[in-house]
Amino acid sequence: MQAKFRAATLAASFVALSAALASGAALAQVDVSNAWVRGTVPTQTASGAFMVIHAHENAKLVGVSSPVGAAELHEMKMEGNTMRMRKVSSLDLPKMQDVELKPGGYHVMLMDLKSQLKKGDTVPITLKIEQGGKVIEQQVTAEVRDLTASAGAGHGDHKH
Repeated sequence: MQAKFRAATLAASFVALSAALASGAALAQVDVSNAWVRGTVPTQTASGAFMVIHAHENAKLVGVSSPVGAAELHEMKMEGNTMRMRKVSSLDLPKMQDVELKPGGYHVMLMDLKSQLKKGDTVPITLKIEQGGKVIEQQVTAEVRDLTASAGAGHGDHKH
């Protein structure tokens, strides 16, 4: 009787562990590195957030949010001789390719900021990623860099 109980307990534990690993695997299908936000001056109400996103399977970035203010996915690109910025509803994340959100390209636009973003602070950002028919929310912590920071500035890659 005790052997059957142990076998049943072991089987239940295996099922629970498998389910946990499967759900963890689903969350781990997108890696984010080098997440950062450009610092602001005290009266500034907007800034950009940048990062590298690497999907293990085809995915799509379908939304962003942050408690520091409103957040939208934007694209900057040249149209004729003018640099234009516009909101985009989604961004494809092709399988096993790095997609860089960077100054002058795709980025997370942070608007209506509640306070100044100072170098050394961190900004929580939630990415909404559609993958395999499900939308997964992935938390990212972005380091605030100097006001004059460019894509190459910073302290290397930080995965979150």
